Amino acid sequence: MAALAAGVAAAIPAAAGAAQTTSCPVFPADNIWNTDISSLPVHAQSAPWLASMASSTTKLHPDFGGPPYGFPYNVVDNTHATVSVTFQYASESDPGPYPLGSDTLIENGSDRHALIINRDTCTLYELFDLAGSGSSWTAGSGAIFSLGSDALRPLGWTSADAAGLPIFPGLVRWDEVQAGAIKHAIRFTAQQSDRSFLWPARHQAGTAANTSLPPMGARFRLKSTYDISHFSAQAQVILLAMQHYGLILADNGSNWFFSGTEDAAWPDSLLSELKTIPASQFDAIDESSLMIDANSAAARVCDAGTGPAAPAHWRARTAIVPCSFPWLSRKGSGGWPAVRRAAPLAPGHVTR
Repeated sequence: MAALAAGVAAAIPAAAGAAQTTSCPVFPADNIWNTDISSLPVHAQSAPWLASMASSTTKLHPDFGGPPYGFPYNVVDNTHATVSVTFQYASESDPGPYPLGSDTLIENGSDRHALIINRDTCTLYELFDLAGSGSSWTAGSGAIFSLGSDALRPLGWTSADAAGLPIFPGLVRWDEVQAGAIKHAIRFTAQQSDRSFLWPARHQAGTAANTSLPPMGARFRLKSTYDISHFSAQAQVILLAMQHYGLILADNGSNWFFSGTEDAAWPDSLLSELKTIPASQFDAIDESSLMIDANSAAARVCDAGTGPAAPAHWRARTAIVPCSFPWLSRKGSGGWPAVRRAAPLAPGHVTR
């Protein structure tokens, strides 16, 4: 434990850690998932969004642990057989083929997500509501991502998540906690969302057209004033990520449930600690100044100098520009307008 605590203070990796047994990046270092947002301004809609998620009376819930809780993921190589999949939302799904078989681990519960990484091509395959065997497979939707690319899905397309975003980069992983740092945003859910989405999200599954509800893609950050010093070193790794990278609203589900991998190594004591974090200690933040291209997840690194302290060597390895540049900021605007649609293109995927 002492070694882990020292690692938190002295050695933060340059980018999100590669998936175990692969050398694949989990998207480029400049990807919005991997961008520090600790210095960005609070969003103009932060208060009503927090109220809609019952933040004053709710604590965070780690929606992962030992089997059957959390997202299992599969690592394959080019020798794995591939199959065609019949999709319910075929017009918004990548046709594949997908590397599926009797060895494919599928999420427990009604959502039946499957996450697969091909270590040879660094390709991420994600499916929702997967079922099948042999050469006959069906799913609600499917999405394929190049882990070395910042490309987003076509505008209006779902993925295996309601926001049209990948799931894997938003998972809390035990191997990253052991390594001493999580350098990416974390996926979470809300019971109700607006019928809109904010960059980098591509899709919505809102319950109402109501700007008091958070849109898909909204990002939330643990306040820098929240004292994390009394938590275990393992918990501090996760809480520091919430202060520097935050949470991204990616699907409809229980309020303030955040996602991680299914792993028997997760300590019950750590999960219990994480259940004590008050949701009221979060703010919604405005990350619109980081967008370079609406169709790309590449992000500017923007720093106003007000975020939680980070090690000097970490900041020295990152290209930082001031948020106050006129072409980088729309202060007081609440961010770029949300993209709105009259009704969901696909239903939300409810998590535990």
